[in-house]
This record gives sequence, C-alpha cells and structure tokens, in this order.
Amino acid sequence: MANEDRAGVATDAEPAARLLHGVVDQLVEGWRTRPERPVSPVTADAAEIRAWLGKYPLEKPEDLEQAVPDVLAALDRWTVHTDHPGYFGLFNPSATWAGVAGDLITAAVNPQLAAWSHAPFAVEAEQRCIDLFAERLGLPDTAGGHFTSGGAEANATAVLTALTHAFPGYSTGGLRSLDAAPVFYAGADSHLAWLKIAHSAGLGRDACRLVPSDPSGRLDVATLEAMLAEDRRDGKAPFLVVATAGTTGAGMIDPLPRIADLAREAGLRFHVDAAWGGAACLSDRLRGILNGIERADTITVDAHKWLSVPMGAGMFFTRDRAELSSSFTVSTSYMPGQVEDTADPYTTSAQWSRRFIGLKLWLSLLAYGVSGYRDQIERDAALGQELRDQLSGAGWLVVNDTPLPIVCATRADAPADPEASWQWHSDLADRVNATGSAWVSPVRVAGRPALRVCVISWRTRTEDLVRLREILGRG
Repeated sequence: MANEDRAGVATDAEPAARLLHGVVDQLVEGWRTRPERPVSPVTADAAEIRAWLGKYPLEKPEDLEQAVPDVLAALDRWTVHTDHPGYFGLFNPSATWAGVAGDLITAAVNPQLAAWSHAPFAVEAEQRCIDLFAERLGLPDTAGGHFTSGGAEANATAVLTALTHAFPGYSTGGLRSLDAAPVFYAGADSHLAWLKIAHSAGLGRDACRLVPSDPSGRLDVATLEAMLAEDRRDGKAPFLVVATAGTTGAGMIDPLPRIADLAREAGLRFHVDAAWGGAACLSDRLRGILNGIERADTITVDAHKWLSVPMGAGMFFTRDRAELSSSFTVSTSYMPGQVEDTADPYTTSAQWSRRFIGLKLWLSLLAYGVSGYRDQIERDAALGQELRDQLSGAGWLVVNDTPLPIVCATRADAPADPEASWQWHSDLADRVNATGSAWVSPVRVAGRPALRVCVISWRTRTEDLVRLREILGRG
C-alpha cells in the first residue's frame, strides 16, 4: 500500500534536498573551473549526442543522483559556455548568481502571474523593476510595461500596440477591416525577428520595409523618408518606424532624435529596440548615447543580455500604460475578479499563464544595486575601448564606431574580394574558437566582412583580451 501511495511523480523532501544540493555543488564547481576548460565543444556530432540520449529511454525511473552528473558532463562537453571569460559571442553573458537563484526560486514556488490576486508579490516586484527602468529611460509617469519571454515578444507587442493605435478597426475586424495595407520600417542591420513578427501578425513579411544602412552601419534617415513617401504614393498605410539602440552585429545606435522627429512629422508610432544597448540607461556616464529614446512610444530592453540574468527575460515599455489594456484586455468567468488599484497581467500582455520572469532581475538589483550595474556596464565599455586600442596598435582596422563594447575589426592582409574576405574572417574565427580559450564570430558591417568581439561578460578581464589578441596574432 505504501508503494502505491508513492506512485506517479511524488518525491519526498529528503531525496529532493540531496538532489538539489548536489546539483548546486556541481554547478558551482563547474563555474569555478570554467576558465581552465574550453569555451566551446571541440567536436559536436549529432549522431553521437543522439546515441548518448539513447542510454536513457525514459520508459522507467532512473536514479537522478547518478544521472544528473552524467547530464552535466554532457552539457559541459556539448555546449558553448557563455560563463567562460573568453566568450565574446552573442549577447549571452555569464549569468549573475542572484539571477540563477531567482530562477531556482521561481521554478520551485511556481507562482502563476496571470492574475494579480494569485501572485500579488510577484506582480508588484516585476512592476517595481519596470518602473525603475522606465524612469531611467526617461519615460513619463504614465508609462507602463511588463516582462516578456525575450526581445522578440517585446517587439511583437510593439507592433500589435501600434496597429491597435493606428487603426481603430483592427482590434475587432483585423487586417481585413483596413482600407490599405499596413507597412512598418526597420533598419537592414536591425534584428531580423521583425520579419517573423510581420509574418506571425498576418501582415506578411513584405510589410516589414528594411531601410538600408548608411556607410557607418546606422539606419539611413534620408532613405527612410524616400521609402515612406513612395509607399504612401503606392497606397500603403505606414504606421510604425523602428530604431535600434545597439545593433546585434556592430553595436550601432541609430540616429534616435532624427527618427523621432520624422515619426512625429509623419504621424507614425516610434519604437526603439534597445534589447541590449538599453542597459546603458543605468550609467549616468553612458545614458547620453541613448538620447532620443525618451521620445519613443514603446521600447524593448532584454535583461538577459547586458543585465546578465538567465534567459529569458525581456521587458516591454510603453509611454502610455492604458494602451496595454486596449490591446490585450479580455473577460472570462473562470478568471478571478480584478483587485482595486491593480492590473491583472493576462489583461495587459500577450501572455496568459506566465512564470515569475522578473524575480531574477529583482534579486540581481537587490544584490548589486543600480550602482553595481553602472560600474559593470562602464567597465565593459572601457574594456571594449581597451580592445580597440590593442587591435589598432597591432595593425588591425576597427570598422565600427560605437561607444558600446562590440569591436568589429579586419586586418590589412584580408582579401579585398567580399566573398573571399568573408571566408577569410570565418576561417579565422574557427581557428580562434578551436583553441578553446575564446569564442568570436564573423560579421558584416555595412556589407564589409570583419571579426566580431563582444565584451559584456562580468567574468572578462584585461588578461582575457590580451590572450585573444595573442591568438589573433598567431592566426
């Protein structure tokens, strides 16, 4: 009878504690020794990984205290490790331990954030983070927002709220109720999730008008004006223009004030995708690079990028919180009634059931404060400049001009032919990555191939930059 009582997925507290304590010990040890081990897999063969998974058919229970170390070893072997101080890749920095604790607590308590009354502390803690960043971004007291799964969802929310604002019939009649085809504009060097967003919103990918960059890699405002005029002559209905504050490839910041002016004059919504560059708002020294962002109707910032919390944690901001209800409110009898002076998250975002995304950021802010983040962001920017100086002194040409810590550079002996140059930079990145000491990637900046180095890990030090430069010198 006792065995029947424990059937299914029931677990006692004692083995749960042993499991979790063991996982924590192994994770911390892996983190401690990470700099001594490769940043990326030497090889990754799909057949070998599938054979490894075949050891665990998932048909009967296994002893997790024995299996988990095996799983962690597999992850160690077959993962690009963003917690390595030599990881200079995409925007996946080493996660703060406060953020890791936040994810663990969230998983165990598992609050449901659809309704305020079910998770009042969680909803209010998230709102505290949103309010803090809205203020630092220069938005008015009417601003609001919410956490999202990441930048793509936040940017999709910007499109939905812009459509709702621009076309009164859209909420009920959809696109079929409109007299003209809606179009919106984003830079050719922006994050191209915009194409997927246009697709999923029913606009069609052609509705996302990609504006060419100027020679610096920033959105060309003159070309944007010409495209806008042409689309209106063709009977289209422009409704939104997107600027990027920190492009993925080169860290370029579009001319936000000029784009804000154009959007106002043309009667368009203005959105700023500041998924990673927006973190600069926490630094009084650097926040001026975001001048113009305070004029945006909506903004995206990802906490899982330069704010170093575990994925995923996006944030969406609007200068008018009331428009969230206009876009997302629904009413149904099985949801709890609204509590006075609160908002139920399921009525103000695209999500319904949702985990406590914001705890990892709230705990990180609690642990380090805005002051700690400020120091880290300014240190990373200084390291980026240090790397520029090191490479320039070693005969490299830096091809991106940004105060953000992305360095894109090429050598004088790189091939002149664009395709041959791309292959040359790709091969160089592969040789760097094969050393196990660093991870970099090739990129095109305004069409020009270069090597891309992103410095936003709090584990990276000057000696890691020196090591990278030495590797490049051998390459």
